[in-house]
Amino acid sequence: MTGTLPAEAETVIIGGGIMGLGIAYELARRGRSDVVVLERSYLASGASGRNGGGVRMQWSTEMNIRLMQESIEICRAFASEMGINIWLRQGGYLFLARTEAERARMERNVALQQRCGVPTEMIEPRHIRRIVPELNTDGIVAACYNPRDGIVFPWPFLWGYAARAAELGVSLHLYTAVTAIEHLGPRGFLVHTSKGLVRAERVINAAGAWSPEVARMVGIQLPNYPHRHEILSTEPLKPFLRPMVSVLQSGLYFSQSMRGEIVTGITVPDEARQVRLGSRLLFLELLAREIVRLVPQFAGVKVLRQWAGPYDISPDGHPILGEAPGVPGFYLCCGFVGHGFMMAPVVARYYAEWLCGGPRHPIFDRCTLSRFSGSPIDPEEMIIG
Repeated sequence: MTGTLPAEAETVIIGGGIMGLGIAYELARRGRSDVVVLERSYLASGASGRNGGGVRMQWSTEMNIRLMQESIEICRAFASEMGINIWLRQGGYLFLARTEAERARMERNVALQQRCGVPTEMIEPRHIRRIVPELNTDGIVAACYNPRDGIVFPWPFLWGYAARAAELGVSLHLYTAVTAIEHLGPRGFLVHTSKGLVRAERVINAAGAWSPEVARMVGIQLPNYPHRHEILSTEPLKPFLRPMVSVLQSGLYFSQSMRGEIVTGITVPDEARQVRLGSRLLFLELLAREIVRLVPQFAGVKVLRQWAGPYDISPDGHPILGEAPGVPGFYLCCGFVGHGFMMAPVVARYYAEWLCGGPRHPIFDRCTLSRFSGSPIDPEEMIIG
């Protein structure tokens, strides 16, 4: 996947995470394999390899609901299409509300999801333990559950896209940092890297939490910023948990892997708007209190490892997509907050379709950078972690 850096390419994609690799594969699948992917580190070094692997249709905006309906179908076919098992388990997502305001918001979201054909249901507290008997439901006023949501193993997802893209002719370069980008007007771009220069007709900024840094190289200021989110896994337990469980109030979420580990995270305030991947005792303390409150049996469970990844936060919870204003040929694909991983399959497909001359999906009109200067869209409420 590495080798001599080509001197020219039709498309240079900056960022070898799930979004960049997905777009590269989808372009190559359509016969546009003159693509170079530049990754500053190793595969799965960023957010794509550091998340909990959740894929869900439960959102507060119709756009995200419908996109994720399609994305989950792509995930279901991924193993046969790519020849790699991503361990998709559709055990559902169970969201828990502790306040009446959260219940009301949950009811609105469920009604919208049902209108879109998603089988989410409101669950009264007395029935929650039918889904997860181990839960302590004291203080829980309502829940909602969609059995078709699920979890995948993140690393094979990346490996699958990377391997198939390479087979189709994409040039993937690891440990290749972009140091500068020259916009040559109608002649495209000259991308400076730690391993040489690449001239490209177009550049796609899919660098996630690092995307504002990349955008500044062509004079574009982005409003998204990185936010550290931590996660841990425990010793293996006897399998008992099918769904991903999440508490809206705290941002707690947890699921059980196929090997039995509990994989869990929680929202922790962090004022630093920069990429920080270190772990904190504060996270462990907050998470332990909340998860043991909900599942008392977890009190004696041992933690095996703890790590962090960067959320790529946009002000309204929606991604920043499309061609950057004033810089023709420079495309944005960033600001997905915590759900870029699960949206990558469908967004990559629509991005490649558009760039290859096909129809332009409405997401590229609604999620432009220009919306932040006068055309806002409804914010996404269902952000967890």
